Amino acid sequence: MGDFWQGAGVRPDVEGLEAVTAAEVLLQSGSLTGWLGTSKRIEGAQDAAKDLISEALRTFEAHGLNERVAESQYELGICYWRSGALDEARVILQEALRRLGEGNPEQRAKILIRSTLVEISAGRYGEALRILKEAEPVFQNTSDAVKGRWHAQMALVLRRLGTAEARADYLDRAVIEFTAAIYHFEQAGHQRYAANNLNNIAPLFAKLGRFSEAHEHLDRAQMIFTKLRDPGNLAQVDETRARILLSEKKYREAARIIANVIQVLERGGEFALLSDALAVQATAEARLGRHEDSLSTFWRAIEVGEQAGALESAGLAALTLIEEHGAARLSEEELCEAYTRADELLKRTQDGETIARLLGCARLIARRLGVVRMDNGFRLPQEVRRYEARFIRSALKDAEGHITHAAKRLGINYQTLQSLLTKRHKGLVPTRPKRFKSIIKDPKK
Repeated sequence: MGDFWQGAGVRPDVEGLEAVTAAEVLLQSGSLTGWLGTSKRIEGAQDAAKDLISEALRTFEAHGLNERVAESQYELGICYWRSGALDEARVILQEALRRLGEGNPEQRAKILIRSTLVEISAGRYGEALRILKEAEPVFQNTSDAVKGRWHAQMALVLRRLGTAEARADYLDRAVIEFTAAIYHFEQAGHQRYAANNLNNIAPLFAKLGRFSEAHEHLDRAQMIFTKLRDPGNLAQVDETRARILLSEKKYREAARIIANVIQVLERGGEFALLSDALAVQATAEARLGRHEDSLSTFWRAIEVGEQAGALESAGLAALTLIEEHGAARLSEEELCEAYTRADELLKRTQDGETIARLLGCARLIARRLGVVRMDNGFRLPQEVRRYEARFIRSALKDAEGHITHAAKRLGINYQTLQSLLTKRHKGLVPTRPKRFKSIIKDPKK
């Protein structure tokens, strides 16, 4: 790009360039704008990228350059995918394939990979699997690097399907595909991609109960990233290891490792990743019985994720908070707040496992708020008082602490509510506003 690059979303000055050359500059500028928009969370970047790429596309189309048109449509499809406009992304990528025809297998393979990402984002794992299977002959005639991407994508789809449908055979096949991806990336000399897939396969081994193999693959990934002097990816490997240690119930070791990860991410300003790491730390603290620390860390994980724009990470942290503490240690208000935030943050998810967790948390809340089990510890007066407190708290909140207004909402008189607050629900008294001395003086007698 050189001197033509003026910054994300800024149209480069292509005055004096031939039309096709100018279109190439616009295409590259649009592609880079879209990528930076995601990585740097630049507002409006995807729309700006679409404009630049569309201008380039029209020029290529006018000159009958089908391969460049297909490349532009590919980049345009990515912008729509990043924006969450999955239907538009799907249509544009299909048009790119049609325009390309059977030529240029490398470019065709690249478009097919992106098409499967659209289907994965839409939760259509079966459709993604179908595309990959039909595209396999295309990938057989490509480089090791492209073959590695096909196998990695196949592994991702099989892992999602295996989890969503509880199919152990899909998970076994995913292991095979990840292994093939690692091999091809190593053959292509792409050590970083190989290490990323070594990191990705480890949780799969853990899910299958093959913990020693999980740690062996993480050791290999760690060795590669150490050679590459890549602290960011090293931190992600350590986070994966901490998650696996949680699965093994090795909570102290998990807590020790994730504490180091958090320090690295904080120094590097990687706040989107920090949200995930904090959720792991909070889980370890909960399992170690450090409940107050855990609650504080969970809320921080949610806040950090929201502020960084990592909405899925924040939502998953809220879900884990409910799973770890919702049965007893969260108040009913905190429980409802955590679920409301999780539901809002994850409203676009199509991931089957996440949806199942949302439903599980909803059932937990229903048990807390709506169902009382008369077990050996059941005491009717305690349950009556608990429900009474919930309604009083809600009425006081709606009435902004005014007892008279709250009493009306509850259908009782002022004296009754005052008596309940002073005798049975003293903890609710601070929610009332401070009463000021009247400025009207009593008349002198």
